[in-house]
Amino acid sequence: MAVSHTVERTFPQLLRDLATSRPDETAMQEKRYGIWQPLSWSTYAARVADFAHGLASHGVQRNDIVAVLGDNRPEWLIAELAAQSIGAAVVGIYPTSIGEELLHILTLARVKVVVAEDQEQVDKLLKLRSDNAAQAPDAFSDMPPLLLDTIVFYDPHGLEAYDDGALRDFTAMEADGREWGQAHPGWLDEHVKMGTPDDIAVICTTSGTTSRPKLAELSHANLLAMAEHLTAIDPIDSKDRYVSFLPFAWIGEQMLAVACGLSRGLTLSFPEDASTQKSDMREIGPDVMFSPPRIWEGMLSEVQVRIDEAGWLKRKVFGWGYSIGDKVAGRRVKGQGTGGLAPLYWLADQVALRPVRDQLGLARNGHAYTGGAPLGPDVFRFFHAIGVNLKQIYGQTEICGIAVVHRDDDIAFNTVGTPIAGTEIAIDDNGEILLRSASVFKGYHRNTEASAEAVDAEGWLHTGDAGYLDDNGHLVVIDRQKDVLTTSDGTRFSSAFIENKLKFSPYVEEAVTFSTPTGMTAIITIDVMTTGSWAEHERLSYTTYTDLAAKTEVQDLVAEEIHRANDDLPESIRVQRFVLLHKPFDPDDDEITRTRKVRRNVIQERYVKIIDALARGDERVGITTTVAYQDGTKVDRTIDLRIFDLTTYRVPEGRGRRPVWSGRR
Repeated sequence: MAVSHTVERTFPQLLRDLATSRPDETAMQEKRYGIWQPLSWSTYAARVADFAHGLASHGVQRNDIVAVLGDNRPEWLIAELAAQSIGAAVVGIYPTSIGEELLHILTLARVKVVVAEDQEQVDKLLKLRSDNAAQAPDAFSDMPPLLLDTIVFYDPHGLEAYDDGALRDFTAMEADGREWGQAHPGWLDEHVKMGTPDDIAVICTTSGTTSRPKLAELSHANLLAMAEHLTAIDPIDSKDRYVSFLPFAWIGEQMLAVACGLSRGLTLSFPEDASTQKSDMREIGPDVMFSPPRIWEGMLSEVQVRIDEAGWLKRKVFGWGYSIGDKVAGRRVKGQGTGGLAPLYWLADQVALRPVRDQLGLARNGHAYTGGAPLGPDVFRFFHAIGVNLKQIYGQTEICGIAVVHRDDDIAFNTVGTPIAGTEIAIDDNGEILLRSASVFKGYHRNTEASAEAVDAEGWLHTGDAGYLDDNGHLVVIDRQKDVLTTSDGTRFSSAFIENKLKFSPYVEEAVTFSTPTGMTAIITIDVMTTGSWAEHERLSYTTYTDLAAKTEVQDLVAEEIHRANDDLPESIRVQRFVLLHKPFDPDDDEITRTRKVRRNVIQERYVKIIDALARGDERVGITTTVAYQDGTKVDRTIDLRIFDLTTYRVPEGRGRRPVWSGRR
């Protein structure tokens, strides 16, 4: 029996359809103690029913909001579908969220019940409750009161001795639900039937790059319309596999794992933990993958490290295979096929390219997507050269994560593709991208003013992004409108474009650029894995990130990388000076979001002393940082940073450019 693809359903209704038509097939599998533990569609539906009854027995009602806080596990989705089954909605919270951000979401959504993963998350919630009850001075007085009264945990390790009355074990909640359900026969069936596609399904936080995140309300119809339109371009069926490792709080994971997963009956696999994620993904070999640029950039860095550690023969073979793959990729993205290169490409794929895809867990992959932030065209092309059918997606949380995507035979590495079916696109007089479709969100939770600013009376979503349509109808995204700058000679440019050029270097993790009267400058953070591997190869000893970034040899290495990147940039926007920061950007310091988007305003405020020194052309700058030790003590340290001037830098004589796939010169 085929799964219904109509959008006139809700997620719980789709789950029940699957439990009826494919009761014994695997819906999800989680790796525990090295063994994959399957969960059938019928068992999945039964656990959702038990937990839904459990929520009802604890007072959760239609239109309430339940929060889920933790890493991806079957319990996350069981809680989500259970809340939706009784007409409630779910707000996902990133497991790394702390303090103000966490409290902001819980109070704005008036959450009473939180499903939390483990002891770490429970401790954060109990502290919030304690501070709120005591009206602690560091509590945020501009927020509504915290209403949290029940915390359900699904990993009991370390919580055995906790006796707080607000705590409830997940399995105990399911047991309560079974008992409550027996006393209320037919109650849940009626509530699932009452659900409509226009009900709020999930509430996703926006990126919050400039302020506290807003909560975007997305309906079942919003998400399922998006799933219909995406799978019309790239068909996905029940035989396909998907590895779920990115937070369910992110719209991208809701888009693929939940909306496409339930509408197409995908099998979801959950890695055992972060340390086994790569090996688990290789073991599964997912057919579909969607990740933000940082994941693809990390994979490229991994390839570069592995190739650099290989012997000269393997390096030569891969270099030859990559050159063939790159030529074929250039033809394929234009719909031209392999042409006369077919025999050579087959051999190159067997001996060089397929082994690399296999190491990355992408040997079986048919549909690969990136979105959430711009992916540099150089990284984009690399994956096509090794045979990964990677496509750029453009969208926002407010339009269910996708509005524009590439097609198989129509890919341009500097664009994000063309609109999916049912999506209209327009560019207003100010160059802002406007979108309209059935997937545009219902509005921001308890924020009518911001909702009215985001979606106008004609239904157009104002993205805040600047862009244009090229001659082939492809959308080119320049940057956030507020971040599009003009140089002294009138050249309009995107900071993100320059930063992506710099981040193509395997040694650069993040780059933030600034336009000054004396030229472009940048604050750089290094990729500790690839830079550390390079340092070991060069026999440079180091202890910490700070020590590594302070090495003269590392600064010279990054200078050469930026100098090479400058060759591909117009002269007016080339980076003139940079500094290697003494620490990586950290979401806990509000420097980047949980999805690793830089909070430019925070960087400009926190590092104003460095930015001013870069603008003046100083040779060095001192910055004071507070170091917190595990015993709770804090010490202020002044760190002296070198400002590297590229205007007088020259690449050493005879030094060739490193290949794309290697970190070595």
